[in-house]
Amino acid sequence: MAESSVAKKAVPARRPGGRTAVLRERMLAAATELVARHGVDGFSYEQVAELAGVNKTSVYRNWPDRAKLVVDVFTSFAAESIGVPDSGDLHADLVEFLVTMAETLSTPQGRALSSVANSAVSNAELDAIVDTAYAQRVVIVHRRLAVAVERGELPPVDAYFLTELLSGPVHLFMNRGKRSFTRPDAEQVVTVVLAGLRAVHRG
Repeated sequence: MAESSVAKKAVPARRPGGRTAVLRERMLAAATELVARHGVDGFSYEQVAELAGVNKTSVYRNWPDRAKLVVDVFTSFAAESIGVPDSGDLHADLVEFLVTMAETLSTPQGRALSSVANSAVSNAELDAIVDTAYAQRVVIVHRRLAVAVERGELPPVDAYFLTELLSGPVHLFMNRGKRSFTRPDAEQVVTVVLAGLRAVHRG
C-alpha cells in the first residue's frame, strides 16, 4: 500500500498524549480530507485507515460511532481554523479571527467542507452533526468574549449571536464568489458590529 501524504506528515518527537494522540490526529486528518473529497456518506473507515497509514481497527477503536467521527471532523477543522487570539486588543483579535476564517474557507478543503455543511439543510442527520460541531465552535469564541466582558471591552452579549454577526459577511463573500474577503473587510465588519453592540448597551 502506498503511503499517503497524510501518513507522511512529519510527526514531532514529543507532544502531549504521545503516540496515541499523534495517530488519532493523523486519522482525523485523513477523515477530514475524505469528507472534503466525497462528502459525509462517500467515505469508509477502510479509506480513512489507508490514507492515515493505520490499521482499520484503530479507526473503529477511536470512533465506534461514525457520526461522532464526522462531528470531530468539522469540530477539529473549525478549532484549527478559527481560534480567537488574545492579544489584549479585542478589535484586533476579532479581525484576526475573521481573516483566518476567510483564508481557511478559501482553501480547496475549506470550500469542500463548507459545501458539505451547507448541504445539511436537506439532511436531518447531517444537519444535527453540523449543529453539534458549530455549537462546539461557538464555545471557542465564547471563551475570548467572556474575557472581553470581564475586562470591560464588551458589554454582556450572546456568543452565538455575536459569532453570527461577525462571520455572516465572510460566508456571504464565499458563497457569492465575486471577490475574496480581505483584511479591510474584516476591519470594517468588526468596527460596525462592536460599535453597534456598544451603542445598544448604552441606550
